[in-house]
Amino acid sequence: MKYLMLIYGNEQIWGSLPAGDLATLIGEVDAFNEELRARGELVDVQGLDAPARSVRMAGDTPVVTDGPYLEAKEYVGSYFVVDVDSEQRAVEIARSYPGLRFAPGVGGGIEMWPLMIRDGADH
Repeated sequence: MKYLMLIYGNEQIWGSLPAGDLATLIGEVDAFNEELRARGELVDVQGLDAPARSVRMAGDTPVVTDGPYLEAKEYVGSYFVVDVDSEQRAVEIARSYPGLRFAPGVGGGIEMWPLMIRDGADH
């Protein structure tokens, strides 16, 4: 079962972290990713670069606007994809993501989306 983990954060808050704290967080996330890679569970991991774009229909015309897509203080800043044996394991991985516990009160979170397999069936 593959899951897309969307990592949300607040750009102003994360951008205001002292350089040492940010370096610590990056080191913890890198170690987290390496552990998943060593277990064979990490499929892909990437940071997302701003600005995001949204393409929606306005009448008969696709219109491109700046993201984020919804009015929100938090945005998707990166993602990772895991391939695991169960939803329970995917939840364990999401709950252990270092950014969730780093600097309590910083905000952010993870959305966990099951990916469809090629035949269109869930999971």
